[in-house]
Amino acid sequence: MTYTPSTQHTSVPAPRGVPDRHINAVREATDVLYETVEELDEAAMRGASLLPGWSRGHVITHLARNADALVNLLTWAKTGVEHQAYASRADRDADIEEGSRRILQVIKADLDSACQRFDAACREFPAHAWRSEVTAPKGQSIPASTVPLFRLREIWIHLIDLNAGVGFGDLPADFVEEFLDDAVEQFEGRVDPFSIEVTLPDGSQRIWTVNGPTSRNSVSGSASAVLGWLTGRTDGGDLRGELPELPDWI
Repeated sequence: MTYTPSTQHTSVPAPRGVPDRHINAVREATDVLYETVEELDEAAMRGASLLPGWSRGHVITHLARNADALVNLLTWAKTGVEHQAYASRADRDADIEEGSRRILQVIKADLDSACQRFDAACREFPAHAWRSEVTAPKGQSIPASTVPLFRLREIWIHLIDLNAGVGFGDLPADFVEEFLDDAVEQFEGRVDPFSIEVTLPDGSQRIWTVNGPTSRNSVSGSASAVLGWLTGRTDGGDLRGELPELPDWI
C-alpha cells in the first residue's frame, strides 16, 4: 500500500488575514514529513528515535496527536468555548503509547488524517479570530495566530528526532531565527544568565541573552549547532565557550 496525502498542501492558498507565511511553511514541512515517513518499513517504525524510550512510531503518533491538539486550540479560538489541547498529560501520554503499537499503515494513515484536519482548520479559520487568546499546552496564554508556528516547530524538531536523515542543518533558513527565539524563551527563569552568539544561515551574526539583559558567560556557534544543544538533542560539542548545564527541554 502506497502512502500519499489526500491533498497537495502547497496548492491551497490561505484565506486573507491569516498567518499565511507560517501556514504555507507548515504545508511544506508536512510534505517533508510525508516523504520521510513513507521511507520507513515496519522494522524502522519500531526502531529507536532520538528521544529516550520512544520508537519512531511514538514520534509519528505524537505528531498526529499534536495536530489534533492544535486543532482543539483553533476550535477554542474560533468558538470562544474552552477546548484545551489535551484532556490531560496522562491521557496524552497514554494515547501516544497505545498508538505507537499499531501496524505501520495505520500509523501512517493516522498521521495523514491528523495533518489534513489541521490544514483544514487553518484554511477554514475566520480571519478575525486569529487574535483570540487561548492557553497553550505549557500553560501560557497565546494568540491563535501563533498556533501555525507551534506546529511548524513541532514538525521540524520531531523530523530530526525520527533519526531518518533529517538534521538541524535542514531546517528552513527563513525560520531559524524564530526557532531560536522560541528556544531561548524556554529557559527564562530556569538557568543562570548566559549569552549565545549565533552564526545564522545567511552568514550574519546575532546575539541572544538567555534569562537576563547581561551575562559574563558566552557560547557561540552555528544556528544548527546551537539549536541542537538548546533543544537537548546534542551535547554542544560543536560550540565554543563554557557551556552551562541546561534543564530539560519542555
